[in-house]
Amino acid sequence: MKLSQFKFRLPEDKIALYPTENRDEARLMVVHKKTGDIEHRLFKDILEYFDEKDVFVFNDTQVFPARLYGNKEKTGAQIEVFLLRELKEENLLWDVQVDPARKIRIGNKLYFGEDNSMVAEVIDNTTSRGRVLRFLYDGPHDEFKKTLYALGEAPLPTYIKRKAEPEDNERFQTIYATKEGAVTAPTTGLHFSRELMKRMEIKGVDRAFITMHCGLGNFRDIDVEDLTKHKMESEQMFITDECCDIVNGCKLSGHKICAIGNTVNRALESVVGTNGLITPYDGWTNKFIFPPYQFSVADSMVSNLQLPYTTQLMLTCAYGGYDTVMHAYNVALKEDYRFGCYGDAMLII
Repeated sequence: MKLSQFKFRLPEDKIALYPTENRDEARLMVVHKKTGDIEHRLFKDILEYFDEKDVFVFNDTQVFPARLYGNKEKTGAQIEVFLLRELKEENLLWDVQVDPARKIRIGNKLYFGEDNSMVAEVIDNTTSRGRVLRFLYDGPHDEFKKTLYALGEAPLPTYIKRKAEPEDNERFQTIYATKEGAVTAPTTGLHFSRELMKRMEIKGVDRAFITMHCGLGNFRDIDVEDLTKHKMESEQMFITDECCDIVNGCKLSGHKICAIGNTVNRALESVVGTNGLITPYDGWTNKFIFPPYQFSVADSMVSNLQLPYTTQLMLTCAYGGYDTVMHAYNVALKEDYRFGCYGDAMLII
């Protein structure tokens, strides 16, 4: 497959700038892989396609408010700082990206907050845009994190052409997020409400949780036409014994497994053996899935409607079939579905 095969015209007004008022009332396009038939539903109808003892697999990573705005010492120039991950808790070291990168050099100090209450010093250049910052803070680490996060905002992707608002801190987070470490949300999970999770429980649809800390690599432009030459950025992931027991038990008993989002499908395919069962894991994955690909674990998957040229669109096409999914996307455009992380969803069964 070539990069150019994942091009389609997406008008800017089709990209959702805000989520639906209620999480589970986004639209849901249901695509039947074998027949190509398409149904138009609401997300809260998803349980009609599943039975007792089927399993939904979720990504329980938690997004932190990773985007901060600081000012450079002396010049006062505004610098956007995007927190990527904490390197050394005891030294308050963070791996970050800065923009504009050309203005930031080793030794520069950055000031954050209206009263410059937080100060950081650049101590290393790791890439053309990346830096290592040492935050200067006297006090307990948990107090430092609380202060740092209070200065940040929800890290909405840049294709959402607006500034993050306080409400985004709650809406750009799944209701079941428990493991901090993501700099973007596993967006398909944003559609699950507490009411929908309760209805799952009543119906007897089981749940399992993987953890994959979604990184900025999800939004990197692919700069090669030959997809076999594209390298995904590694993301940290964890698969527990409990998750394996639930998923493998479901598989062996002949019930259906539904991957809630692309990150879940990537995680499951990263740890599946030749017997079709998954194993515990604590490490990193850079697995890149594009057509053609034979999936071994999930019997169905849910994905948001993705943007052109993205790795998420490629994985969705690999799962549902290139022609089937691209046709469904054309239908979605004609039917005014909303695209992107705050947009509508697609169930492939």
